[in-house]
Amino acid sequence: MIHLTFPDGARREFEAGVSGADIAKGISPSLLKRTVAMALDGTVTDLADPISKDGKIEFLGRDDPRALELIRHDCAHVLAEAVQSLWPGTQVTIGPVIENGFYYDFYRETPFTPEDFPLIEAEMKKIIARDAPFTKEVWTRDAVRDLFEKKGEAFKVELVDAIPAGEDLKLYRQGDWFDLCRGPHMTSTGKIGDAFKLMKVAGAYWRGDSTRPMLTRIYATAFAKKEELDTYLHQLEEAEKRDHRRLGREMDLFHFQEEGPGTVFWHKKGWTLFQSLTNYMRRRLSRLGYDEVNAPQLLDKSLWETSGHWGWYQENMFAVKSAHAYMNPEDKDAEQRVFALKPMNCPGHVQIFKHGLKSYRDLPLRLAEFGAVHRYEPSGALHGLMRVRGFTQDDAHIFCTDEQMASECLAINDLILSTYQDFGFDKIVVKLSTRPEKRVGSDALWDRAESVMMKVLEQIKEQSGGTIETSINPGEGAFYGPKFEYVLRDAIGRDWQCGTTQVDFNLPERFGAFYIAEDGSKTVPVMIHRAICGSMERFTGILIEHFAGHFPLWLAPTQVVVATITSDGDDYARDVAAQLQNAGIRVETDLRNEKITYKVREHSLAKVPALLVVGRKEAAEKTVSIRRLGSPDQHVVSLAEALAALSSEAVPPDQKRIAAE
Repeated sequence: MIHLTFPDGARREFEAGVSGADIAKGISPSLLKRTVAMALDGTVTDLADPISKDGKIEFLGRDDPRALELIRHDCAHVLAEAVQSLWPGTQVTIGPVIENGFYYDFYRETPFTPEDFPLIEAEMKKIIARDAPFTKEVWTRDAVRDLFEKKGEAFKVELVDAIPAGEDLKLYRQGDWFDLCRGPHMTSTGKIGDAFKLMKVAGAYWRGDSTRPMLTRIYATAFAKKEELDTYLHQLEEAEKRDHRRLGREMDLFHFQEEGPGTVFWHKKGWTLFQSLTNYMRRRLSRLGYDEVNAPQLLDKSLWETSGHWGWYQENMFAVKSAHAYMNPEDKDAEQRVFALKPMNCPGHVQIFKHGLKSYRDLPLRLAEFGAVHRYEPSGALHGLMRVRGFTQDDAHIFCTDEQMASECLAINDLILSTYQDFGFDKIVVKLSTRPEKRVGSDALWDRAESVMMKVLEQIKEQSGGTIETSINPGEGAFYGPKFEYVLRDAIGRDWQCGTTQVDFNLPERFGAFYIAEDGSKTVPVMIHRAICGSMERFTGILIEHFAGHFPLWLAPTQVVVATITSDGDDYARDVAAQLQNAGIRVETDLRNEKITYKVREHSLAKVPALLVVGRKEAAEKTVSIRRLGSPDQHVVSLAEALAALSSEAVPPDQKRIAAE
């Protein structure tokens, strides 16, 4: 007999080998009908699987968040069946679930196109309507190989050959069609529902090898409810409109080119935006007692060997020698040392901490750097500002005592949350990631750090009044210590992981860093790694898409344009611009001999927040006609009134808070 514990705490006895379906049916036929899978001790599995040991059991319905992956997995199988039904002879390869959906790769002489989608989707609906049960069969490896070889499925045969000899394999059937699969699956195809859509096609080499056959990859998505699908499609539509790469061109902010893959060519307006963000962060850090430092970008590999990065992270680093050393490798006089472009700032900050004897009275010591770092990313992974090879980290490292750790983490939390609020992000999730399986440091150190951070997490939730969501990520901490991850949600509902707070009791010890404690002993400090924006380039891209280029006035690269109706207003326009500039406003003039409607349209496309239109009448009356971005209305006000309003609006939120204190 086995004993199973249910979510309500009830514990019941069953014959060993009983299936989840049998248990659900015994409780209630309606429970069986609405259940699509089960979870045993937290692991999702087929409802028909036999249960052979004690444990916790849960029954999953379609609306359970854990069922979403099953819906997409099952839908991938239905997609493959539909394709082979419509185009016999097409070979199937793999069809995994990915973020926001799934894909399936097919081999066919004539590649699929989006024009094929309506036909495929119609066939998928027929298969789903048949509501064929998913049934699992366990076969020997050799039998499965023979099966697919007879079917002419060469790619499946290759997959089977990659599996160790003697290992049994699973086949899942849905009616007459079957596929090699690890599972699990829901109970039948009908449980998939109709909230799915084929999205796009792409070419993909088999096994990612350019010497192997080219396949057609069909991307798709699926949800439990039609409303969720509609929301996702609307989000994609909005994301396309807000794409920072397109807005970057329209607003003349930056560009990329082949000679500098993964590095940004900032234009004047883009650099102004970037510097506005950097200056905001500098002001915040200065008031909180951070010392801004700057460590070298190029350091001898021996330092990275000591830090451990050369062993753990080398494939993501850029290593260099002098050009003379490369050209003359046998020249003994040529410096043959290997240097690395820094992928992160922390080892440099430890060197700064070590320079000069430190006392417990000097702690906490907060070192901040807007450090340029370089990390190798595959060319296919590069994505505008969001994924680059060269970027700026708003990095800081706090060296403190063990007793100061909690208060420093709380102070960092307050800084991160208030920063996100200043940029219009009001939905934040704070996740605590705990010790991974592979880690450094004693269990006692981890116990202490996790205990402190758990209490901090509780305080974060309590102080927010429940407005900040918190969660635990077991086993997802850094190898050197636990960490907080800050995930923000943008205007169209996408989540971005940006800020981090990481406790480290490894790196200072590796470099022999210490301070003199109150009792006179040499003590290794706690090192807290902290980032708010993370990559400043990526955060800039997030802001562009969050605001759709419609930046608040204080952040906009060009805050005001003064445009003339006719040349009679040129002198007055120059005077207005001069007064705005003296008030600290970033202003441009547009005195071109163009219609005012053309000028308005052009500056609206460039996302200029405020357009001041002037002509002969405005010059005579010392007024301006204000037109705001996104509004068809315009208002005539005195120049003095416009100056006062725009000057007030252009004050960054952190400076407004200081003025109000």
